[in-house]
Amino acid sequence: MLPTFEENAPDYLKIAEIVIEHDDWKQALDSVIAVVRSVFLFDNMALFLNEAASGGLTEVVYARAIGRGRSAEADGAWGAEVAAQVATQNHLMVKTPDSTTPRSERVLFPYYLGLPLRAPQGCIGALIFVRYGGPTYAQTQIQRAQYIATQFSSLFERKRLLELVARLKDAQHQVDLQETFIATISHELRTPLGFIKGYSTTLLRSDTKWDEPTRREFLTIIDEEADHLKELIENMLESARLQSNTLSMKFQAIRLDGLLRDVILRNQSRYKNLKVTLDAPVCPPILADGVRVTQVIENLISNAAKYAPDAPITIHLSETEGGQRILFSDQGPGIAPEHLAHIFDKFYRVPGQSGSGSGLGLYICQQIIRAHGGDLLARSSLGQGVTFIINLLTDPRNIVTGG
Repeated sequence: MLPTFEENAPDYLKIAEIVIEHDDWKQALDSVIAVVRSVFLFDNMALFLNEAASGGLTEVVYARAIGRGRSAEADGAWGAEVAAQVATQNHLMVKTPDSTTPRSERVLFPYYLGLPLRAPQGCIGALIFVRYGGPTYAQTQIQRAQYIATQFSSLFERKRLLELVARLKDAQHQVDLQETFIATISHELRTPLGFIKGYSTTLLRSDTKWDEPTRREFLTIIDEEADHLKELIENMLESARLQSNTLSMKFQAIRLDGLLRDVILRNQSRYKNLKVTLDAPVCPPILADGVRVTQVIENLISNAAKYAPDAPITIHLSETEGGQRILFSDQGPGIAPEHLAHIFDKFYRVPGQSGSGSGLGLYICQQIIRAHGGDLLARSSLGQGVTFIINLLTDPRNIVTGG
């Protein structure tokens, strides 16, 4: 005699709880399977979902062979043909083997039960149960399977809604970043323009004569602010080129140890208090765009000088499997976890940090390294500085060209 609903009530409730509590649908299904078998006997189970773009079923998205047919080859065992009919017609389907065929091998005689996965927007896929060699599905068993299908439908509807919420949050985040960027870049552009306009107007006054040291000081400020303005404009143009994949890379053999030494030497004359310890053994050449890699290192040095002034910097170069790695560490104030996750986002600036910037520098650096087939990552703890990790491939051409 089959167990009654009351006898299986705890199992039904457990299935519903798992569906509600798990955010990861695959983990939820893994947890559900053992419970499902306590209320419904099956050998194979498969889930098919509709492909919105094509209007048809995808390949099976989840399948488990648990019972007597688990050693059978799978393509036919998952019931793709039955699933397609169930999803197209949006109704339950039972398919039994030809009763006239001899049954020497029970795994050759699958009994299929197909159930539509229904959501508010319509049929979203099909759930297929397979029993090898029978027995056929009784009405009470079909009702249990329908309950299970309803729970699976709820699981995938919840998955869809969570993905929609994530996309909406991401879209809102992008809007917030754009608005912040507009406000930031407006301020950043006005600041150098204000200095240039103010000091040039002062120098042009006909009613005042300036001594040579004062005149040179004013001209130096104008020159520096013009450079700042040029940097802002170049960053915006580079960002646009990266976004449209039109930033060209000129790969050639370079030695990272030599490149790092040159960059440090050049920047020590620019930043008088720059303290850098370089650990860079002689490494074999890699294929990279030396100008772009230099740009990345100089940006990291500039950020350290701006946000962690006077803090010592350590740069370590090492070989990895298939490439080389640069660890760039400062001993500054560090970055809180909630901000660290966003420092490579376009236009993002860590709240409360001193210094100016458009929020494009690290975004550009990461995109340059990714254009080399590598990646730029960061780790940090408050009060313990920041470490940037640059991974570069020895030969990125296959990655870059898609070969």
